[in-house]
Amino acid sequence: MADNSRVIQGRILTPKAESATKLQWVLSHNPEANDILASWIRKRAIDHRGLFTMPPKHPNRLPTLLVSLILPMVFLCPGHQSRASEPVGDTYREILNLGLEDLLDMEVTSVSKKIQPLSSSPAAIHVISERDIRQSGVTTIPEALRMVPGLQVARIDSNKWAITSRGFNGRFSNKLLVLIDGRSVYSPSFSGVYWEIQDTLLEDIERIEVIRGPGATLWGTNAVNGVINIVTKHSADTAGGLAVVGAGNQEQHMGGLRYGGAIGDNTYARVYVKENQRGAFDLLAGGDANDDWSMHRGGLRVDSQLARDSFTLQGDIYRGNINQTLTLPSLTGPFFQETFIDHVDVSGWHLLTRWKHTVSATSEFELQAYYDYTHRDEIFADETRKTFDLDFQHRILLTDNHDFLWGVGFRNVRDHYAPSFVAPIFPTANSIDSYTGFLQSEIALRDNIALTLGSKIEYLEHTGLEIQPNLRVMWSLSDQHKLWASVSRAVRTPSRAEHDARFLASVIPPLLPEINPLPLPVMVIFAGSENFKPEDLTAFEVGYRLLPGKHFSLDIAAFYNDYNQLRGVRAGENEIPGSLDQPIIQPYYIDNQYSGATRGYEVSAVWQPQEWWRLDFSYSYIDLTIDRDDHFSETQFGHPPRHQVSLRSTIKLDANIDLNLWGRYVSNTKASYTGPLPYEIDAYTTLDANVVWRPARNLEIALVGQNLLDNRHTEFVAEAFIPETEIKRSLYIKIQMTF
Repeated sequence: MADNSRVIQGRILTPKAESATKLQWVLSHNPEANDILASWIRKRAIDHRGLFTMPPKHPNRLPTLLVSLILPMVFLCPGHQSRASEPVGDTYREILNLGLEDLLDMEVTSVSKKIQPLSSSPAAIHVISERDIRQSGVTTIPEALRMVPGLQVARIDSNKWAITSRGFNGRFSNKLLVLIDGRSVYSPSFSGVYWEIQDTLLEDIERIEVIRGPGATLWGTNAVNGVINIVTKHSADTAGGLAVVGAGNQEQHMGGLRYGGAIGDNTYARVYVKENQRGAFDLLAGGDANDDWSMHRGGLRVDSQLARDSFTLQGDIYRGNINQTLTLPSLTGPFFQETFIDHVDVSGWHLLTRWKHTVSATSEFELQAYYDYTHRDEIFADETRKTFDLDFQHRILLTDNHDFLWGVGFRNVRDHYAPSFVAPIFPTANSIDSYTGFLQSEIALRDNIALTLGSKIEYLEHTGLEIQPNLRVMWSLSDQHKLWASVSRAVRTPSRAEHDARFLASVIPPLLPEINPLPLPVMVIFAGSENFKPEDLTAFEVGYRLLPGKHFSLDIAAFYNDYNQLRGVRAGENEIPGSLDQPIIQPYYIDNQYSGATRGYEVSAVWQPQEWWRLDFSYSYIDLTIDRDDHFSETQFGHPPRHQVSLRSTIKLDANIDLNLWGRYVSNTKASYTGPLPYEIDAYTTLDANVVWRPARNLEIALVGQNLLDNRHTEFVAEAFIPETEIKRSLYIKIQMTF
């Protein structure tokens, strides 16, 4: 590493002068590089506002052109999309990419739907890089998300997670939008994510961009508390073969195989398959939780580049077997919950295509379409869902200081639910259309002040029209000090369950003096309502970034979120049976009777005291208040952990051995629960360790230990039906080979 390099979000950046020297060395030692880079610049160079410029052909002046033109710019596409027009060898590609990456700050796309430096993004954003995933030793996407400050990630059992941003967490948390390569993976059945089926070959992930705070202006409803955008690698960056195998006590066995390469001029492809078998945890009350599970998945991706067009085609198919222990209400004496072992079958596939076209030096558009099929058969519901989504966006440079982005979209969701005693949904089949549009302007008010304003306009059949505006400002005090602020509105639309479902929450035994003095049991039913309105958020955020030098960076964000029309329940009138052999029914109807607020701040820092040692630190604080202090407010919303701390240490013991340590602290939590009180979870501290050895250039062996400080602890409890489960210590070995 150069003496005057610096660290931003974990990436080593060398200064412009040294990078220019590296590029000139590449050019002098690779005669074919001049023509390749000249073509690449004409197709991919953009000015500081992000749109195309077309530098003239002048091969003799290419090194000077690189220094004077490329250095102050960002690129239209991530590093995997910024490539030459002709195939190049792996060795040369590694040298070329190294020089270009050193010229740039880390690039993100989630904030403005365009490529921009992370340090100049007016939002609370954090990026998990490919390097972070590899060094942490995680085997799932939810585990990787623990690295993000302000994100609450808790494991419920072996195959379930509760994940949210800035509060309101749960198994069915519903205020976080998740995308994989631009495809939404949230489930309209509960407006959340089944994390156990969101997977891909981790080695194919280029980065995970996480926005804490609303992203609804560009991404739409349900992007309320945050957006997670998982970006996989361009197929040209996965040429050759990759094989991964591993085994352990919890990660019982894992395997993955990928192969890719060029299939034509400027066209690359890859295919992969992977399989995981994970063991069961233990119940808090003792005994096997019977929550072991297995997943099988495969997929492909094809990328092609023409003069002014790029095309992407990708798809995945999966099938899994998930076991779970359920405690369900019983209508027979003694009216306590009965335990069931449920075997869940999940399967699905999707196909996505994307076309990007450069119209001119000041105009470009993108058209994306995907079809997604999913099936889930469990005791709650046998669900089949088919989604078709079409999105178009157009970006125009109106003036030198005004970048304008607009787009429209259409989505159709068709579902079918088989009859279920636990949670019936009526009608059993439904089809819902939604129409969206957005406008966003980025205006440079001065050289160091940029204003972003826009709005998402969305129409859904069962909720009507929603307008979600956004205003952001970025103020660069200097290259080292940056301030940003925002105010925005976002909504969460009702899910299918909130609109149409009825589920049996509990059965209260008869003849309980203070609870049920009647001689009949009482069935407590939660019922959806056609009158349930979208939840509403007005968010205020401020942030500060410090980039003082080569060894340190600091990012601070503070927020105040004001929620209205939050989901609540109101008691209906008891339904008295006509005979003594039938229970009393006590319904609770879903409505919008609550409001509340969250406030807090998040701090993340990267410090590299030595070339061989790097530290990544994060801390977050959050407080939740609900305006109505009653029984249901506490049981429904709980309280997020006020304090979360994460510290990761990466030590290069020698050229071929790395030692990675990761400690986390999570304070007390109250989980929402269908019982009489929220479930209280004690604070816990964990430590993971990962030793990576590279005995050969194409071989990597990792020994990973997770939850090393305690063999078992509880992290979270689902809202209903899932008994309390303890997370166990995990040890596994993984071998990765490229060929």
